Amino acid sequence: MKTISLQDAQSLPIWRRPVTLLFLMAIAMPLSFATWSALLNNFVIEVAQFDGSDIGWLHTVREIPGFLAIGVILVLLVMREQVLGLLSLVLLGVATAVTAWFPTVGGLMTVTLLSSIGFHYYETVNQSLQLQWLPKDRAPQVLGLLLAAGSAATLVAYVLIVMTWQAFDLSYNFVYMVSGGLTVAIVAYCALVFPQFESPNPQVKKFILRRRYWLYYALQFMAGARRQIFTVFAGFMMVEHFGFEVHHITALYLINLVANMLIAPVFGRVVHRFGERRALVFEYVGLVVVFVLYGGVYWFGWGVILAASLYVIDHMFFALALALKTYFQKIADPGDIAPTAAVAFTINHIAAVFLPAALGYLWLVSPAAVFGLAAAMAGVSLILALMIPRHPEPGNETVFSALAPAPAE
Repeated sequence: MKTISLQDAQSLPIWRRPVTLLFLMAIAMPLSFATWSALLNNFVIEVAQFDGSDIGWLHTVREIPGFLAIGVILVLLVMREQVLGLLSLVLLGVATAVTAWFPTVGGLMTVTLLSSIGFHYYETVNQSLQLQWLPKDRAPQVLGLLLAAGSAATLVAYVLIVMTWQAFDLSYNFVYMVSGGLTVAIVAYCALVFPQFESPNPQVKKFILRRRYWLYYALQFMAGARRQIFTVFAGFMMVEHFGFEVHHITALYLINLVANMLIAPVFGRVVHRFGERRALVFEYVGLVVVFVLYGGVYWFGWGVILAASLYVIDHMFFALALALKTYFQKIADPGDIAPTAAVAFTINHIAAVFLPAALGYLWLVSPAAVFGLAAAMAGVSLILALMIPRHPEPGNETVFSALAPAPAE
């Protein structure tokens, strides 16, 4: 496969440039992952007879590869980031395709582990490639467009599920096979059409932890812990508490997707205009309110309309996570992006390894307490976000940087 520099790649036709590859990968990933997620809660309850504890353990297993994402650094010793990203997508697609073949706790945990390795290694490499390939002055806007593109692709899949699930009496196996197969097909196209792109800044291929990135690490840790509660329990609540069926939960996902398509590019411009600090403060204040209201569904018996509305609003806030990426892009040494992406992904998943299983037991006692804990986590993230300076850059990573010289590495 021909290797070409990023500068020379700008002379290629648009359909062979790096940004186009990023868009195709952004489309390929959610075709498998989002479809898997949309069907999962119904599949495990209706077919595998899961309870709250089982779903918690399944998501703990799913997050183990995220915790081990630091292993990407070792893989990159023998493989280019671009190649690893495509191979990871293939693993995700194949594992998603065969999910319905294993309708037991043990079988689902095994295939989920494999798909999760693909997902988390792809996400680690993809974040690194985005920050290397996108110029700093355009990164927030393009990241917003990439989010919208992924949402648009998934929208097509979800519309088809909603329209055909009952009409044609579709099976879980058929939908999983089609979604996983489409991901593999897109990867095959990418492997054949695109050259290997060479970043101008060679990446450090060793484990690094820099003191000056401490705030970024802390924000990643809290984001990972908080995200688990939404990912694991918000959708589970809609099925268990309100009795949502496959086409109901998928319709809710559809609303999320349309909202993301509209709001993600706007959020990209917002981050560019107002900065990472204000964007993240807005996100975390909103999440505190959302999680407290989630608890009210159980404390006060609030109805399905409010719960569904909170689910959509909660999901929309995830689009602002691009501000965390661009904050790091601004403070990072160019050669640190790949290894720090791997380290940050591992930090992001520390809580994810034990939190779903532990909260699965708490869920059996008090679902409202789970959401109360999430609100507290969002509050901690808010405090951390207030430590981001208005104009982050190397040497000005936090609001405290001006008070003392940067510590030695």
